[in-house]
Amino acid sequence: MTNPLCDPYFILAKVYQGGKYLKQAISETFIESLNKARTVKICYGVLEKDIYLSHIIGANVKKAPKSSIKLILKIALYMLEFMEKHDYMVVDSAVALVKKLGKDGASGFVNAFLRSYKIPAFPQKTDERISIETSSPLWLVKRLRRSYKSQASEILSAPSQGVCVRFERNAEKYLDKPHMDTPFENVFIFKNFTRDEGFDRGDYTFQSVGSVAIASAVNGCKKLLDACAAPGGKSVLLSKKCCTVTACEIHSHRVELIRSYAKRMSADNVNAVQADSSEFTPEYDNAFDSVLCDAPCSGTGVINENPDIKLFRKEEDIASLNKIQYAILDNCSRYVKSGGELYYSTCSVLPEENDSIVYSFSEAHPEFVLDIPSSPLEHIKTKFGLQFLPDLSLGAGFYLTKLIKK
Repeated sequence: MTNPLCDPYFILAKVYQGGKYLKQAISETFIESLNKARTVKICYGVLEKDIYLSHIIGANVKKAPKSSIKLILKIALYMLEFMEKHDYMVVDSAVALVKKLGKDGASGFVNAFLRSYKIPAFPQKTDERISIETSSPLWLVKRLRRSYKSQASEILSAPSQGVCVRFERNAEKYLDKPHMDTPFENVFIFKNFTRDEGFDRGDYTFQSVGSVAIASAVNGCKKLLDACAAPGGKSVLLSKKCCTVTACEIHSHRVELIRSYAKRMSADNVNAVQADSSEFTPEYDNAFDSVLCDAPCSGTGVINENPDIKLFRKEEDIASLNKIQYAILDNCSRYVKSGGELYYSTCSVLPEENDSIVYSFSEAHPEFVLDIPSSPLEHIKTKFGLQFLPDLSLGAGFYLTKLIKK
């Protein structure tokens, strides 16, 4: 029997110690196919519960273990606390992995820890308690409590609803699987969905409900610019109601992602180009009826699908992201024709990346008038746009607004 901790360890070591994103670490690591689902569940689960697992370890040791041993303990604790695995199997497997890694001297410690650890009490202070309960960075808890008060805990603990699939055709073939309807035509959320040949034929694509909602709120037009387009989902969906879509992306390999996506979905009117949307392109000046700026952001609205964001995103990142967000919106506003529409969106729940950016832009650009769009997906309306929240909006946290050039 294969040690169930081995594959998760080698994947997560690339994340914790190598700084790689989880999806990248999974894709480049050989995983025993028979237990792939279990391995992926453990990897996502450990990252999702990282702060809580660290809290348990910290309360049960006098001296912090080395990083490799701490990672083994986190994996074992996740299996014991959240997967209801037999104690003896997890403990024996953890000890065997320690020895396999050539760290025999730590095997006794790991064995004793996993057989005797206790679950500590949560801190009394509200921010610290929510941080551990939801396994969220303390800085993020404080910011969300400031903006959303008591709703912060629900936002941070809202789970992913599943796999969101947008169908071009043949949806009926798949709707016998457990699924949830969305407010959007031919878009469903499945608890589990296995990719088959229909994906390669372009019968369906995987696209988040947030991405679909943004595209659905953008009005049809002749010429549209998608300023930060990779991997291409919104560009392809918008190609159905716009005559031409220019899809910009700063990195060449991500431009190829857009081209591949558009080709698979037969979106022949999508033109993918490499460009930095924060820098002026003269031939785009006053050239587009609509411009969509889905700006780079903290990703705090999609943590439930990308738990490594909790590990890598730092509070000091927000100020640098704000500069990029404003620069993109400011530059791309020059590409909008008179009477045209400028859309701004993020997958963040932080007002600093959303309303604050739009406010600053509006103050500097009186030629643009705010015209907040509508959406059938549940949301809250802010002063400058629509804020979708994970606990309200089918698991998706993102922001959207529209401005019209006079």
